[in-house]
Amino acid sequence: MAFRSQTKIAALLILAAGTMCAQVFEGRHAHLRKGLKAQLRVTADGVSFKDAKHSGTWKFGDIQRLVLEPRALRIVTYEDVRSQLYRDREILIDQLPENFGAQLYPVFRAKLDQRFVAALALLEITPDWKADAKLLRRLGGSEGTLLVSADSIVYTSKEAHESRSWRITDVELVSSSGSFDLAITTLEREFRFQLKRPLTADEYKMLWRNVQRAKGLSI
Repeated sequence: MAFRSQTKIAALLILAAGTMCAQVFEGRHAHLRKGLKAQLRVTADGVSFKDAKHSGTWKFGDIQRLVLEPRALRIVTYEDVRSQLYRDREILIDQLPENFGAQLYPVFRAKLDQRFVAALALLEITPDWKADAKLLRRLGGSEGTLLVSADSIVYTSKEAHESRSWRITDVELVSSSGSFDLAITTLEREFRFQLKRPLTADEYKMLWRNVQRAKGLSI
C-alpha cells in the first residue's frame, strides 16, 4: 500500500510539472561586481532569465547541474565561456522570494535526474533513523542532522548552503570506514559525515541495500 501511495504521488508530481503554467520570479542576477535585477521564468520545458544586459534560455535536458536553494537558483550549463578559459557557463539568480525553494522543488524533482541538487532540507521526511553529524570539508565543516528513510536522505543544517535533500536514486555510493563515519557520493561530489553517535550495522545495511535496489540490483 505504501509503495502504491508513493507511486501515485510521483505520478501527480510529473503531471503537475508537465501541465503547469509559466512561473515568473523577481530576483538578482549575481555578478562579481554587484549584480542586476533579473526576472526568472520557469516553465514545463525549462528555465530562462533576463536582466538589463543578459539573458538565457535552457531546456531541462541542456542543464548540466541545477542547484536549488531556499532563495536562489544556480544553473550550470554545457556552454563554454572563452573569456574564462572555457569554463562551463554558470548563472546564479539570488534574492528570490521567501518560498521560492519550497515552491519549485516538486517541479525540478519531477523534471530532472541526478543533475538536480536540492540544497535545502525537506523537514517533512519520516526517517527510519537519524543522527547528529558534522559535514566535513577541507577546512572546517558544518553541523546538522542526518535523516534517512527508504527513499530519501536529508542533511539539515542551520549554516547557509549546507543542507541537502537526496532521493535514493540520486546516490551513487555509500561507504563507511568506521562506526562514526559515513560517506555519501552523488553526481555533485562526495559528502563525508563525522557522526556524533555510532552508526549501527543494521542502519548501514538498510541504507546500502536501498541504494543498491534503486540501481536495479537484486539484494
